[in-house]
Amino acid sequence: MTAFITHCWQRLRLSLAAALACALLAAALPLPASAQETAAEGVQMRLERSADGVLLFANVKVDLPAVVEDALLKGVPLFFVAQAELTRKRWYWSDKTVASAQRHMRLAYQPLTRRWRLNVASGAITPNSLGLALNLSFETLAEAMAAMQRLSGWKIAEAGAIDPESPHRLEFRFSLDLTQLPRPFQIGALGQSDWNISVSATQQLGPEGAK
Repeated sequence: MTAFITHCWQRLRLSLAAALACALLAAALPLPASAQETAAEGVQMRLERSADGVLLFANVKVDLPAVVEDALLKGVPLFFVAQAELTRKRWYWSDKTVASAQRHMRLAYQPLTRRWRLNVASGAITPNSLGLALNLSFETLAEAMAAMQRLSGWKIAEAGAIDPESPHRLEFRFSLDLTQLPRPFQIGALGQSDWNISVSATQQLGPEGAK
């Protein structure tokens, strides 16, 4: 009888040890993607299908550090880029990129008028292309930032590029383009977290008619 009890106790101890090991292993493993998803922090967005294509509505929230705002007030223009890439899921191969779009924004302060100028274009903004960009003027930096970070009805894909029977995935990113800073600022920005202004998010677009 004693041997039987001892044997049962040993089996119980082994079971408890195995359960504890499994729990520790589970805690050490990466969380599922859904639990790890933090990309939406700073971005609220939704997708809409229309007769013309896929429209993106997004509100981005980024705060400019003091050193970045100081550069603006000294007359240094900043360039921001919103990027959207739509991929279609394929069970037999890697996902296929079906559409991509960019929105380039140049933000600058004009000391003489004490106004903020925002230029918006679908391609990179250069001195030669400023005349082709949409030009907006604001009295305050807050107003200019609000306009820049609000994307309303941005068409990111033509209707013909979307398979209505397949699920799609949108990858969105909004960031400060450091490559367009003046050379001294590019060097000074290296390794400085204050200049690393970027937010991103993903959004699923189900088949047409899906709940």
